[in-house]
Amino acid sequence: MRKVGIRRLTKEAFARYGTFASILEPQGDKLGEPPVEFYRDMVQQSLGCATQVSYSACVVEARNPRIIDTVEHHDYCHETIICLDGDYLMHVAPACGKDEVPYDNIEVFLLPRGTVINVKAGVWHAAGFPYKCDKVHILCALPERTYATDCHVLSIPEEHRIEVVEEFID
Repeated sequence: MRKVGIRRLTKEAFARYGTFASILEPQGDKLGEPPVEFYRDMVQQSLGCATQVSYSACVVEARNPRIIDTVEHHDYCHETIICLDGDYLMHVAPACGKDEVPYDNIEVFLLPRGTVINVKAGVWHAAGFPYKCDKVHILCALPERTYATDCHVLSIPEEHRIEVVEEFID
């Protein structure tokens, strides 16, 4: 089984998959001064042709060992997630054909608690792993009913499964 280390989240390293920002330590353009500051337009999400966004909760419990055995993608929209209460390991792979998973290009990123991530359409991803905690609550934003209309989920064959190891790579 192939093993993969963890990448720290940087704009350059994650650019091919999407964008992100810290909600807990915001930076960039803002309106107002303390006691109320509004950091605007930090992350954008394409809804494709949809006109309504739906917010869902995903509760992810720790699994050991951390084996990547599932991937999914959405053809027509981006998916935005916010790690609410814990650090989180998320695996991604570049967009490609509908059932062609680039197994050798799967990367794992450490998403700090309070991070909002926008995953581009077509990028392979799936529920990841809590990092140094037992459970993480994630807020997911997708067009309404994407899970039923535009969610392509694949189980990774045994020979392509990947174990996430406790090693940071740059």
